[in-house]
Amino acid sequence: MPVGFSMLLWTTHVGAAHAPILRALKGAGYDGAEVPVTGLTLAEAGEVGRMVADIGLRATASGGVTGAEVDPLSDDCAVRIAAVDHLRRLVDRAVAMGAEVLIGPYVQPLGQFIGRGPLPEEMERLVQAHRAMADHAGAALTLAVEPLNRFECWALNTGAQAAALVEAVGRDNYGWLYDTFHANIEERDPVGVIGAARPSYVHISENDRGVPGRGHIDFAAVFAALEAIGHDGWVTVEAFGQALPEL
Repeated sequence: MPVGFSMLLWTTHVGAAHAPILRALKGAGYDGAEVPVTGLTLAEAGEVGRMVADIGLRATASGGVTGAEVDPLSDDCAVRIAAVDHLRRLVDRAVAMGAEVLIGPYVQPLGQFIGRGPLPEEMERLVQAHRAMADHAGAALTLAVEPLNRFECWALNTGAQAAALVEAVGRDNYGWLYDTFHANIEERDPVGVIGAARPSYVHISENDRGVPGRGHIDFAAVFAALEAIGHDGWVTVEAFGQALPEL
C-alpha cells in the first residue's frame, strides 16, 4: 500500500515555495503527497502536479464544500445545481494535478449544524450529487468521501453511514475514507469498523491531531485490520500543528 503525507500540516495552498517540503517527504521515503485543491485554479493545479511528479512523488488530492451556496444537502434546487458544479470543479482540479484519488468531507459546509441527523431526502440529494461527481470523474479519478466527527459535521459521522452512502452511490470509482482521529470519537469499535465497512483510503491521525505514535490510537491494531481486509489503497499521515490558524 502506498504511504502519503497530507500537505495540510503546512499549507492550504501548495505552490513552488513548498518544493523543499515535498523533497523532504520523498527523502523520508513517502510515496506521495496529499494536496488540497479547493483553493487552486486549474492552471495552479497543473503546476503543482508537475512539481510533485518531478520530485518523484505520486499525488492525491483533498477538497471540500466551501459554503452554504454550494451545499449538496440544500432543499433549494439552485443551490444543489451549484453544489454539483462545485464538486465537478474539484474533480477537474484533481485531474489537472494528476491525482490518483480525491478525498475529503465534500458532504456539507463544515462547522454548520442544525440540531439533528440527516433526513432520508437529504441523503438522497447527497447520493445524486456524489453520483454526478463520480460520473464526471470517470476512469480518470477515484473518490473517497470522508466522514467527520459530530463536532465538525452533522450529516456523515461513521463508517457505517459512509459505507451505506458508497452502496447508494453505486459507482466503482467511489469509496470512503477511514480516519483514525474521527473514528476514535465516533466509532464504538474504531478498529472493528475497518473490517465491517471496508474503507478504500486511510488517514493516519493521532487522537490529538499531533504526531502519530505519541497519543493513544492503537495503530498496530489498525494496520493489522487493514492487512486482514487486503487493503492496498493509500495510507496517508494527516497531522496538524499551529501553522494554519483556520485549522
